[in-house]
Amino acid sequence: MSTENEGTSVPPAPSAPPVPVESPATPAPAGSAPPPEPADAPTAALPPVEGAVPGAYEGSGAASGAVPGPGGQPEAANAASGGWPPPPPAVPAYADGGGGGHSWGASYQPPEPKPGSRRGGLLAAVVAAALIAGGVGGGIGYWAAERNDDGGSGSTTVSASDNPADFKRAPSSVAGLAASALPSTVTIEAEGSDGEGGTGSGFVYDTQGHILTNNHVVASAADGGKLSATFSNGKKYDAEVVGRAQGYDVAVIKLKNAPSNLKPLSLADSDKVAVGDSTIAIGAPFGLSNTVTTGIVSAKNRPVASSDSSGSSKASYMNALQTDASINPGNSGGPLLNARGAVIGINSAIQPGSSGGIGGSGQSGSVGLGFAIPINQAKNVAKQLIKTGEPVYPVIGASVALDEQSDGAKITEQGAGGSSAVTANGPADKAGLKPGDVITKLDDTVIDSGPTLIGQIWTHKPGDTVKITYKRGGAEHTVDVVLGERKGDS
Repeated sequence: MSTENEGTSVPPAPSAPPVPVESPATPAPAGSAPPPEPADAPTAALPPVEGAVPGAYEGSGAASGAVPGPGGQPEAANAASGGWPPPPPAVPAYADGGGGGHSWGASYQPPEPKPGSRRGGLLAAVVAAALIAGGVGGGIGYWAAERNDDGGSGSTTVSASDNPADFKRAPSSVAGLAASALPSTVTIEAEGSDGEGGTGSGFVYDTQGHILTNNHVVASAADGGKLSATFSNGKKYDAEVVGRAQGYDVAVIKLKNAPSNLKPLSLADSDKVAVGDSTIAIGAPFGLSNTVTTGIVSAKNRPVASSDSSGSSKASYMNALQTDASINPGNSGGPLLNARGAVIGINSAIQPGSSGGIGGSGQSGSVGLGFAIPINQAKNVAKQLIKTGEPVYPVIGASVALDEQSDGAKITEQGAGGSSAVTANGPADKAGLKPGDVITKLDDTVIDSGPTLIGQIWTHKPGDTVKITYKRGGAEHTVDVVLGERKGDS
């Protein structure tokens, strides 16, 4: 299961050589010669690399800003009536993930923030952080073992004198929280009927054996494939897909012959998370199960569009929590915990840094830009999937362009396949919205693009009333829109 959305590589940005820091002068003994001047001391940064222009695009979209579809008709994100948002436009040149495929989304260069506005740029070319199968896990294991081999050098070590019996870790420490959460976290192996598959993570959702994870982790095994979940104690259980939501990138699987002593992880209120809060990520990066990393919440409400590298899957949109806790391929579906050990998000995607990957795996790793689906949204989706087996999406009933305008989400002149851009008698139509209108705010959130609008809408439920601000002919208007619904991913 290939899950990277990648682009072409770019020469690394130059960095300035370190500049020596002057130490306080020490008086020299009388009669001694002055110290020699350092030779070739660096004084200036290296010149910039030609062509390394962050955000440079490959290819072009339709003139109207909509994504061109079959027959030259523009396709747009139909948030109305069963149509699916097509992929955002071309890949930025620096979105290098280490393999083939195309990135869904576009690099965001944020404009100057407006006072009082809350916005986060669309982060595209993210990697859906599940591990590609095919010997990568074994290669990483060998690489790690080789790195830890001292080559028989016979070096002498000194043991600490601490008495383990006297050393106790507080339950609230990272070690204590990890020890509590690890038994409820699983490594998921998915294999399709064609033998293709991969590895991801998940965690216990309830005592009935439901496991919460990402859709892209289990998608390959959804139709006649094999699925299993392995706990930290090594016990392995077969599993089956209960339901999955492509758009939300959330899935629920259920253990077959689930044990009776399952301990679900507690779920926090992700709306109360603050930037700077501590985070703990647990999962199986590069197949290395039961890995724990730490960081902070770097940002909230980060609009992210992601997809796998096959080029055939639909885009997933999230209004993500951003963290600098190390998240790598294989972490997908694992829990992101707060400082109390409660789940605040599902680790889902990363911004890749460079090609090649750790240990020659071919998949790039963490550069401190990880993204998690807020647990409040994931919990609502999980309840729906357990109840009916299919997701429900809130919609406004209008198609919007998926290019990066930076000034709003424009309602296109035509919908997908030449249909009407505004669904008759739909929520947008009833509110008076028309093709050409540019939506700039949803409630108090600034909207800078179509994907940002979709991500914001999907944080709500059908039937919710939202306030939409839009521009038409240079004038600004505000209307209330009651969100409609679309069932399923088709």
